[in-house]
Amino acid sequence: MNKLALAAAVLAVAHFSFGDDSARLLTIDHYVRVKSTVPAIAGQDVPIYVRERVQAGSALRSATNNDRVALFIHGAGTPAEVSFDVPERDYSWMAYLANAGFDVFAMDTTGYGRSNRPAIMNDPCNLARDRQGAFVPSLIPAPCPPSYPHALTTIASDWNDIDGVVNYIRALRHVDTISLLAWSLGGPRAGGYTAQHPEKVHKLVLLAPAYGRNASSTPPAKMPPDGIAFNTQSREEFYANWDRQVGCPAQYDPAVGDAVWSAMLASDPVGATWGPGVRRAPQTATWGWNAAAVGKTQTPTLMIAGQHDKQVPPERVRDLYADLAAPQKLFIDLACSSHNAMWEKNRLLMFKASLDWLTTGSVNGMKEGTLRLGY
Repeated sequence: MNKLALAAAVLAVAHFSFGDDSARLLTIDHYVRVKSTVPAIAGQDVPIYVRERVQAGSALRSATNNDRVALFIHGAGTPAEVSFDVPERDYSWMAYLANAGFDVFAMDTTGYGRSNRPAIMNDPCNLARDRQGAFVPSLIPAPCPPSYPHALTTIASDWNDIDGVVNYIRALRHVDTISLLAWSLGGPRAGGYTAQHPEKVHKLVLLAPAYGRNASSTPPAKMPPDGIAFNTQSREEFYANWDRQVGCPAQYDPAVGDAVWSAMLASDPVGATWGPGVRRAPQTATWGWNAAAVGKTQTPTLMIAGQHDKQVPPERVRDLYADLAAPQKLFIDLACSSHNAMWEKNRLLMFKASLDWLTTGSVNGMKEGTLRLGY
């Protein structure tokens, strides 16, 4: 382990608060300082937000087992603490694992949630032209040209953020490896990171990973690439996207959707003031996590696809299963589930499967192949 990297990583601030879970879980906020590689702010030391959920009495221990430390990594729009720590009944995936004895972390990459948001994201002119109309005249008098006509973040800058957090957690808990759980674009984030740093990753759990077997192995010739800097999503758009993926009765509880949306706005105080309130997220240039990369990956990997997912169709996850070199790999076909499976009726089946995978390397006795759950 690089001692200089660890020394830099541990410069963070932790805020402690007590939750009211039956197992008396702690919620601890960390801010990890990372030297950014986001093109617009490259070289700057920026704060990356990390949330921890852990049983009281365990947070200050000096060490734990590798197989009991886990880090969640979010997808393309929703911050990690919103995605995986929903403050509603038994909907928090983080709390589920923490109640089972895990030390659980979740991180926001640059531009998301409570992590550093480059000032570029405060300018509505940096939205796509067809997205600016919603903010005329409340924020801008008329549609306007961008001040930054490029994708804001890159998959490489995300990997850099992840590495800073992984090194921080390894130092904090005195472990060599941790497990990564990821959703959607979190697949290339966590999977691509693991392909480069297998010595730091114990196991992988990937929900609806956005895998492209034919993706480019190299970054665009022009960096930063031309494009839109960031995007927004309104409450109406959030629900419309979810509702088109409903394929069975009572697939999700609208009260949970409202809790997610409220947490989304709370994580973005600026976006919450734009029109009726929106969540903002950076546009990310991606490459690297393709058949060549996963064909060399040996890390034990659990892959989960929702039956009705229309954002990352299950076929793409099956492609990942076919291409992955890991001898220990399992594909779960989760019934009555969309891209938002962790917020839906069969979430506990998935949470339990992830716990079993992380602790035993199998689900229902299976270490490889396809397992159908909830049918």
